[in-house]
Amino acid sequence: MQMPSYEADLSRFEEHETQVLGISVDSVPCNTAWAKSLGGISYDLLSDFEPKGAVAKSFGAYREPGGYAERALFVIDKEGKIIYKDIHDISQQPDNEVIFDVLRQLS
Repeated sequence: MQMPSYEADLSRFEEHETQVLGISVDSVPCNTAWAKSLGGISYDLLSDFEPKGAVAKSFGAYREPGGYAERALFVIDKEGKIIYKDIHDISQQPDNEVIFDVLRQLS
């Protein structure tokens, strides 16, 4: 699963001075319950619930009809510029090594 794989690799992300954030179009209580069902996560899981999917829409990851966000990866540099964007179908699991390759190129 995507979120637990980030949790497992947190120390590797920290080596690249990066911060992992999750975002979901579900409500805060749903996100809390979901994170708990995964055994917990130690990074922030944000809610993009009201207005539903506003952030996902602005990043091009929201899907209508359906009202959900695709799996999306964004690497944002320290100046706030998106330097990597990869949007996957919700059924696909992105590979963390792709992100680490991008982070290595930044170093």
